[in-house]
Amino acid sequence: MTRIADPQLSFADLELRRQGVHLDPSLQGVLEFLDDQAALVERVRQDLVRGLKNPHTGREGMTPSQTLRSLILMRVKNWDYRELRERVNDGYTLRAFTGFDSHRVPKHDAFNRAFNRLTPATLQAINRMVIQTAVRLGLEDGKQLRVDTTVVETDIHFPTDATLLWDTVRAVTRLVGDLHERLPRGVRGFTNRTRSARRRMQELERMTAQERHTQQEPKYRELLRITQEVLENARRIVNQTGKVKGVDVTGGLVIDQIRRQITRYCELGDRVIDQTRRRVIEGEQVRAEEKVYSIFESHTDLIKRGKVRKPVEFGHKVFLAESAQGLITDYQVLEGNPADTTQVRASLDRHQQIFDGCPELYAGDRGFYSAENVEDCRQAGVGNVCIPQRGGQKTAERDAFERRPAFKQGQRFRAGIEGRISVLFRGRGMKRCRAKGRERFEVLVGAAVLANNLLRIAELLRSGKATPRRKAA
Repeated sequence: MTRIADPQLSFADLELRRQGVHLDPSLQGVLEFLDDQAALVERVRQDLVRGLKNPHTGREGMTPSQTLRSLILMRVKNWDYRELRERVNDGYTLRAFTGFDSHRVPKHDAFNRAFNRLTPATLQAINRMVIQTAVRLGLEDGKQLRVDTTVVETDIHFPTDATLLWDTVRAVTRLVGDLHERLPRGVRGFTNRTRSARRRMQELERMTAQERHTQQEPKYRELLRITQEVLENARRIVNQTGKVKGVDVTGGLVIDQIRRQITRYCELGDRVIDQTRRRVIEGEQVRAEEKVYSIFESHTDLIKRGKVRKPVEFGHKVFLAESAQGLITDYQVLEGNPADTTQVRASLDRHQQIFDGCPELYAGDRGFYSAENVEDCRQAGVGNVCIPQRGGQKTAERDAFERRPAFKQGQRFRAGIEGRISVLFRGRGMKRCRAKGRERFEVLVGAAVLANNLLRIAELLRSGKATPRRKAA
């Protein structure tokens, strides 16, 4: 069951508020802003009741307001679920912020279940509504925009062919063991090959660069044979357990879920076997978009950005657009490793939808430069297109343009987004996504952006910079 209304305040809550027990100014500003945004809570409520036949029956859960505030607090403080629960439970001010007050705070897994109900589209919509509210309050006019891309990592180890084959063997074997415990008669005919697979994986990982030239192929053939044997036996077990007798409805659902997981890992294992055979045995250079980098986070992309310290990164490229007031007005989790040049036109269109016009200054690094992008910005009405030319010989006109004080000032403004990315990584937990799945990944990015924007709005409101925007005649 999902609570619709917030729980009633007790006499103890009212007395503590009367005595002046308050939040710190930043969280108090965020709370006051959220109190006036019923539309945000409604979007969360729609996700919480999605798919429920009768959301008003059953055990009482967290309210939409409590869910939204707890998610924001988790990202503001960069806590995990257990620490979030402990901190809220131990402190009255955080109880007041999240809306629990003197009522019982649920366990950490209840927060996890509530947050997992939220969708990336909901976080996108909430962030858009927050920016639109900031515009109405006069906190932001959208006249200056700086853009950049970064990489948010998925929670995987560095992928090699040997470790991916070993992951396949151990994951499938573990699931078959779970299936064996659930079935009344267990499973028959499945041999546990984890020890032999682990031994060969470790031998391959310990080889020097010189040894790999002469010794790795036989070891890889053995590991491939073992992995193929495990997958064939697992598929046979799945086919044999299609119809099971003597199991109740709940047990049958669990068994079906395990069978689907085995099938999924077998499909990913086939791809790992194929890319290993092509690369190691046949000497083929497999394209990056055809590879699997993790059987647990199969949505992971390989990103090359030309960084010396990190030549390759595993995760997803994220596009960010920030205003002069430090608000992230636009964010996008991108597919694959697209060039930064492909983001300029789309970002201008999204900016125009929010602010009803293009920015006067559009600043980006040289990765966003192309003659077409510069021309698109000018035709859209951007007064100062501050993107340095990348490569090639600069014309005298272009060189003089980039030496202008306005261009240099725009590039100094652009450098500020690097600091914002650092805040998102170190302060809001966006460096590495611990959650599982592409959807949870996008929710994390959206929640980190939301926490940043709310803190910035609270600071702007506290400094008295709000001047309501007048509607055009």
